[in-house]
Amino acid sequence: MKILIVENEIELLNDLEEFLKGEGYLIEKASSLAEAREKVFVYDYDLLVLDLGLPDGNGLEVLKLLKKEKPDTGVLILTARDALDDKLAGLDMGADDYMTKPFHLSELNARIKSILRRRNFDGSSIVSYKEIEIDTDKMNVSIHGKKLTLTRKEYEFILYLVINKSKVLTKESIAEHLWGDDSDMFDSFDFIYTHIKNLRKKLLEAGGNDYLKSVYGLGYKFEAD
Repeated sequence: MKILIVENEIELLNDLEEFLKGEGYLIEKASSLAEAREKVFVYDYDLLVLDLGLPDGNGLEVLKLLKKEKPDTGVLILTARDALDDKLAGLDMGADDYMTKPFHLSELNARIKSILRRRNFDGSSIVSYKEIEIDTDKMNVSIHGKKLTLTRKEYEFILYLVINKSKVLTKESIAEHLWGDDSDMFDSFDFIYTHIKNLRKKLLEAGGNDYLKSVYGLGYKFEAD
């Protein structure tokens, strides 16, 4: 899952990045209101961890833009502001949760997981499609109960496909979700085919069906016939 951390304290920003990467998330960073607004406008994220006290403005401006442009994105406000009015303002504008500093990293991760489960997995840690079962807490994938050996990228890829089943996914959107915002600097997205080929092979060898369809000129779709 792809998370944007918006935090003006650089040391804390880097600590959060290191911790959440260790928990298996793809992390992007912004340290100002202007940088956060640009990223939210251009790229897609599964969740924002949002500070309110930014050097060039209030983080609620990012929340306002996000809810207008990409309302399906989850938001956890993480701030030193502990006044009731600030909490009510953030939650009324559409934030999913509100944490105040100081905080425990384990609690932050638990709250992030809770938001992602509610928004993407119908409140469960298990995501299923046909014979495929994905345990998002343990980060493993099974077919007919048989656990697959996948790389981190392959796990993220199959989860992305199942969450977005029946939607046409462009090579650009796949690369951005799996490799981050800098993927728009890639000269070519042909390497996506290699990852699709490898993932399809592992799914078929485990007894799964081939749900990966090429959509000519557009990208790929994950669905049963």
